[in-house]
Amino acid sequence: MSPDKLRVLEAIKRTSPLDLPNLSSDQTIKTQQMEVEVTMYIRHNSLFSFDILMKYQPKTRLAIVFESIDLHPFLKALPEKSVRGPKGYSSSALIKAVLAMRLCSIPTVTSLVERLKTDLLFRYDCGFSTDQSVPSSATYSRFLQKIADTEGLQKLFSALVDTACTDQLIAGQVVAIDASAIDAYEKPVPRKQLKDDGNHATWGAKLDTHGNQHTWFGYKLHLAVDTASELPIAIKVTPANRNDATQAIPLMEAIKNQPKYYCMDMGYDTKDIYQAARSFKSQAIIPLNRRGEKIPPEGMDENRTPVCSMGYSMVYWGCEKDRGILKFRCPHVCGKVECPNGSAWCSESNYGLVVKKKVEEDPRSFCTPHRGTREWEKLYNQRTSVERVFSRLKEHLSANSTRTRGIHKVTSHLLLCCIALLAGTIAVNRQPKQLQKGA
Repeated sequence: MSPDKLRVLEAIKRTSPLDLPNLSSDQTIKTQQMEVEVTMYIRHNSLFSFDILMKYQPKTRLAIVFESIDLHPFLKALPEKSVRGPKGYSSSALIKAVLAMRLCSIPTVTSLVERLKTDLLFRYDCGFSTDQSVPSSATYSRFLQKIADTEGLQKLFSALVDTACTDQLIAGQVVAIDASAIDAYEKPVPRKQLKDDGNHATWGAKLDTHGNQHTWFGYKLHLAVDTASELPIAIKVTPANRNDATQAIPLMEAIKNQPKYYCMDMGYDTKDIYQAARSFKSQAIIPLNRRGEKIPPEGMDENRTPVCSMGYSMVYWGCEKDRGILKFRCPHVCGKVECPNGSAWCSESNYGLVVKKKVEEDPRSFCTPHRGTREWEKLYNQRTSVERVFSRLKEHLSANSTRTRGIHKVTSHLLLCCIALLAGTIAVNRQPKQLQKGA
């Protein structure tokens, strides 16, 4: 027998849970017979179970993602199982399978059950034993109803946000807030027959980027997104007819570590939102919604910049953030315009006329940095990050394929999509090489 074959035989003897024949010097077993016995031993189906073999295999992407999720906050929120009756399936395995639906783009629960039946590796990654039956569609229906009635998913979502902050994925300096349409699974109902009780789907309308009105029957997904990581950090779900601005403050209140800036489109241009941001020691970056005003207020231009006596817009000259004071200087002295009267018309000082405005007097008109400046525009451009998050949730995580009815179940569905996005991003950040190689 060759040295290589002898080493293989000795390795098998050391690792096998079964006893191989004792190869003493006085035995007369032929080498050929030994090789045949070893070959049969290796191929024996009952030697190792599938579960044991998987423990020694490279981790799949799904397994790596699940490692980044601490399910304890979710499991604690579930009602305790009754001592009586059948044991049932593990809640941990059930929730992993539901998350796997989003991560693997499995469209329906029926397809999920079929995947669990035919794909042993997928079943193992979800936490089910390969020697037990697969949960039925009815089991998943009851499970989804149970989690919709608890705060388990919300707690799991918050825990993952905290983990992303700990891993320094979420910067938390600039947050974008917006809402997106979610189509209802049920058949549209005429407006006169709607149940506008906050629990059912309603008709919604919104203008797109080209100014065209888009209508749908369903719900709205309201998100607060960290612009640096493009990860959701707060979520609210409402019927489609709810105004976007009404959910901005609840989203702000749900954020633990308040950012420096909140970026929103002009649909959120209300005094209450500016004041709420200031109460959190933050600044709202929102374009002015002029609401049909034909001319700006007296003494200001369209960006709420003070104008001088000659009608020229004054030059923004910085702010005192600690005191919340904005400073504006004479445009003639700053070289922006050629005033026919010169600077002496408004001020005897060579420095020129200076106007100071307190943000607290009119938080909607004045902000730090001032609206229309390069710094303000740079901050506002980060608002598009929330639109990209909506796109990922809908295109890759089936956010707009609810296949369920009622706002509680729809909320659970969208929370699962956000949880999958957070968990996947955390996993990629922790083990980039493994995931890139497709381990």
